[in-house]
Parts: sequence; C-alpha cells; structure tokens
Amino acid sequence: MGILRAILKHPEDIFPLLRLKVAARYAEKQIPSQPHWAFCYIMLHKVSRSFFLVIKQLPVELRDAICIFYLVLRALDTVEDDTSVATEVKVPILMSFHRHVYDREWHFSCGTKDYKVLMDQFHHVSTAFLELGKHYKESIEDVTMRMGAGMAKFIYKEVETIDDYDEYCHHVAGLVGLGLSKLFHASGKEDVASDSLCNSMGLFLQKTNIIRDYLEDINEVPKCRMFWPRQIWSKYVDKLEDLKYEGNSVKAVQCLNEMVTNALSHVEDCLTFLSTLRDPAIFRFCAIPQVMAIGTLAKCYNNIEVFRGVVKMRRGLTARVIDRTSNMADVYGAFFDFSCILKSKVEYKDPHVAKTLKRLEMILRTCKNSGTLNKRKSFVIKSGPNYNSTFVVVLVVIVAILLGYQSGNRT
Repeated sequence: MGILRAILKHPEDIFPLLRLKVAARYAEKQIPSQPHWAFCYIMLHKVSRSFFLVIKQLPVELRDAICIFYLVLRALDTVEDDTSVATEVKVPILMSFHRHVYDREWHFSCGTKDYKVLMDQFHHVSTAFLELGKHYKESIEDVTMRMGAGMAKFIYKEVETIDDYDEYCHHVAGLVGLGLSKLFHASGKEDVASDSLCNSMGLFLQKTNIIRDYLEDINEVPKCRMFWPRQIWSKYVDKLEDLKYEGNSVKAVQCLNEMVTNALSHVEDCLTFLSTLRDPAIFRFCAIPQVMAIGTLAKCYNNIEVFRGVVKMRRGLTARVIDRTSNMADVYGAFFDFSCILKSKVEYKDPHVAKTLKRLEMILRTCKNSGTLNKRKSFVIKSGPNYNSTFVVVLVVIVAILLGYQSGNRT
C-alpha cells in the first residue's frame, strides 16, 4: 500500500519505475556463468542495486574491472566498519589488504549479512581480480594500499578538525575517484582527470553518506562510529550522540545544516569533472550518484528526521534520476532543481544562512550559465500528462499482474 500511495501522489514516477524494473531484470539475466564472476556480480547486486544497474551499461572489460574494484574496497570497508574486530587485529589487515587480493585462499570472517558472505567467500573476488589486465590490477592495488593505510590511521585518530574530516573522506572516497579515473584511462575511453577534481567527486558522495547515516553510525554496537568533525558539532553539543536527543533538536538541525553547507563546497568541482567526460556510459556511471547526492542533501537539509530515522529519496524519484540522467543538460537541470529545493528550506535564523545561500547561488549560477536548463525535464515541476487516480490504480494493477506472470514463468 505504501508504494501505491506514493504512485498516486507522484504518478510521473510510474514509467521510470517500470523501466527501472525491466532494466533490473535484464541485468540479472546478464550475470556471467563462471562461478567466481557470477559470485562477484550477484554480490554486487546485493550490496548496491543501483550501482549494479549503472555498471551493467559499461563495456565488458571496464565493467569487470570496476566490479572488482568496488568489491575489493567494499570488503576493505567491511573490515574497517566492524567495531567488534579488535584494533590489533584490524589494523594489520587494513595495511596489508592490497596484498590479500593476490591470494586466492585468503578470507577473513567479519561484517554481517551480505557483507559477511563477501568476506567469507572473498576467494571468488581474488580469482576474478587475477584475471584482469595488468593496468587494472595495478590501479586497484595502488588505491587499496593507500586507502587501507588511511583507514588504519583513523582507527587511532578521531575526526577533530574539518581538515581531518577532509583527509578521512579523501582516504575512503577521494581515492576511489582517483582510482576510477585511472581505470577509465586504462580502458582507453577517457583521459586521466586532475587529482583535485577526482577527490571532490569522492568527497561529495562520502560527506552526503556521513550526513545521512548519522543515526546508524552513532547507534553502532558494540562501539559507535563518529565521522562528523568535532570542530563543527562541538559548537552545538558536548557529545556527538547528544544531537539525537529531542531536547537538542534546534541545535541538531543547525549542526546538520552546517554539515550540508560544508558538503556543497565540492559541487563546482563535480560539475567540472562530469563536463570533461566523453564516453556516454562512463558519464552516466559517474553522473547518477552525484545527482543522487545533491537530491539526498536537499532531503536532509533542515530535516530533524536525520536524527530520528532513515532519510532518503523516494524510490520513484530515484528511478527518475536513473532514467533521465544522460548528458550534462540533465545534470545541470537536476542540480538546479535540487538546489532550488534546498534553498527553499533555508531559514534566515540559521547561523550559517549567508554561507549556505552563497554556495547555493554559485551552483545555481553555474547551472544557468550552462545555457541548457531549457533542454531538460524538471525534477520539481511535473512534466508530462496528468493522470487521474483511477487510471493510475488500473495501470499499477496491470503492471503487477504482468510482473507476477513473468516471475511465475521463471520458477
């Protein structure tokens, strides 16, 4: 009933959702037959469905390299995230992980659910890694080594200053941007982008995740994870976990808004990076997560629910982003729309209103100056036909029957 209500409220989501469903089923049928590659793509689908869909559009050789790159770093991240693993065990694994990818026998039991499966059967990932071309393997090894060392550093060091925050995000996400640029270049599809632009691409995504995941991280057991910099949150509360308490709601939202404003500082670089890409499939692969990030920030800004539960874009809007993001006109349009939504939520009593508005105005100006805003469909203003509720209900029922029929034929 929740999905039906959402569709009735946003009927423009119907066809993007349907196309996404069809694309997902098609992608699932394209999983390789070799056991190790099948494991990798099935695992990728389980830990990140949206990433799985976008990566399937890439050329096979590059797709395989990025699939393994993602799973290796996801495994590394699983070791870092598991607070039940003792520091004296965790740090050596992080520091040597780049060597473990060459060992078909290596595995380490940690994490939960699908992540535990990934770690327990990591030999499949190593086997697939060893089949990659030399340049791909070298790039993956280099980023894994640097990321593992950075993660190990922050096992002992808390995120105190904004510089610490940027450094941590560089180690866990900025390096991903650098690594992807190298993989794109190794495929012959793109030139190597500047380190600063690649870093900003990663930082924008990582900071968005850190903001959105506050409650999940702070409630982590047996030990909470704290990535918000003390330099920011200490202006509002004595302890980071105090932000989740109802008595601190006003201060919590002010702190949240400052965190979002900090993340917005990377948008200009992200737009510049995306504008340099030539290959359409690589462009979509890079652009869709960035659009999702600005949409998530628009949802999180000035939203006390970040400290109460899960805040994310609705499924239909996510489908529209995936469906509509094909070129820079689409990207400029999406950033313009979501920045307008964010701007509409800014309150003039907020302590950082001037800085927030300044950064939003810079983004809006860049999008306007692109000269492409009249060439895209808006994420704010409904474009397309208006459907009455009866038509929507009938369509949903028909789609459900068709999908159910197809599912029954496969069993």
